[in-house]
Amino acid sequence: MDVVQTLKIALRALRTNKMRSFLTMLGIIIGIAAVIAMMAVGAGARHVISQQIASIGSNIILVIPGSTTSGGIRTGTGGMQTLTGDDVRAIMTECPSVESAAPTVRTSAQVVSGNLNWSTIVMGTTSELFDIREWGVVSGRSIGQQDNDGAAKVCLLGQTVAENLFGAADPVGRMVRIKKVPFVVIGVLERKGQSPQGQDQDDVIFVPLRTAQRKLSGSQFPNTIGAAMVKARSSELLNKAEEEVNSLLKQRHRITNNREPDFTTRNLSEILAVAEQSSKAMSLLLGAVASISLIVGGIGIMNIMLVSVTERTREIGIRMAIGARRNDILLQFMTEAVLLTMIGGLAGICLGAGGALVVSHLLTWPTMISLQSITIAFVFSGAIGIFFGFYPAKRAAGLNPIDALRYE
Repeated sequence: MDVVQTLKIALRALRTNKMRSFLTMLGIIIGIAAVIAMMAVGAGARHVISQQIASIGSNIILVIPGSTTSGGIRTGTGGMQTLTGDDVRAIMTECPSVESAAPTVRTSAQVVSGNLNWSTIVMGTTSELFDIREWGVVSGRSIGQQDNDGAAKVCLLGQTVAENLFGAADPVGRMVRIKKVPFVVIGVLERKGQSPQGQDQDDVIFVPLRTAQRKLSGSQFPNTIGAAMVKARSSELLNKAEEEVNSLLKQRHRITNNREPDFTTRNLSEILAVAEQSSKAMSLLLGAVASISLIVGGIGIMNIMLVSVTERTREIGIRMAIGARRNDILLQFMTEAVLLTMIGGLAGICLGAGGALVVSHLLTWPTMISLQSITIAFVFSGAIGIFFGFYPAKRAAGLNPIDALRYE
């Protein structure tokens, strides 16, 4: 018996009991749909996380001052005023694995333009920060060295601030007041979107570092900085750059081996790795839960195939009597089981893809359906048919022809 003939017989057997065939496939359909939907949601989550991390920049190390104790109360990280602009310049010149470094001073302020105002973050920094964060200017120009040296009262607006203060108008050349100090808008930054922590990165104003230290921060230590952002020359040199920064700052701050450093370094690539690992673990967990439906569906198929073998015992006896071999019977029932699971798998793939699109539309969350996930789901559904269909097929092939013919 050739393959085509076997397929025709299997399809005819499935068409004979359409409702039973559909109910048998239902477990596979639900299981495959759940797997496809979960993998699509998981891939979408990983894509979002990667985009958010990439929006910060690549190969970046964040250097933050340590904590301090006042009146028996210990502040959190960043409470000390231990980092200075000289530290950042030393990092740039004395750490061979470092490509660039930028100091930052952060404060919050109510920004006013005409009769509109907006509460936002004001960051003082140098031009290197925008190269480190790969943050371009869509209108106007960036902060230059002359702006910083002269403590110029100029600013760069994030997209959120520009929209709330100027609407659709071009703010370049217009005036804003930050803590009652007038600043000229020299440019607008391109949109960055949300950070991995869910913060709006575009809700910010950048001013020259020296301007922020002298006019806005109000710190008792005007030469100190709030943090430093360091970029390594490559991802391979990231860990080495972090070691060099740690070693240099310990040397500059005279930190001995038995003293706790007055600063902290954070490797943002490690945050990316942790976030991606968490997302992958969640996808695997959801996929494992969905796989339970596939196993239940496979058991259902084996049960129905055993019933089918019992119902068609006389038919099997007749085929054996007219020359069908045991392998032909085995192949016929295996084909029926695999067809059931693969048709169910195709239906499940369509249902899962549709479910993923619905989730994406309702939750405005990106979902990504890959060819790899479809292939895995399709092959897995076929494997379930082979695994759970083998026992009923073997039982049919093992029937005695004479006993099968006598079966009523």
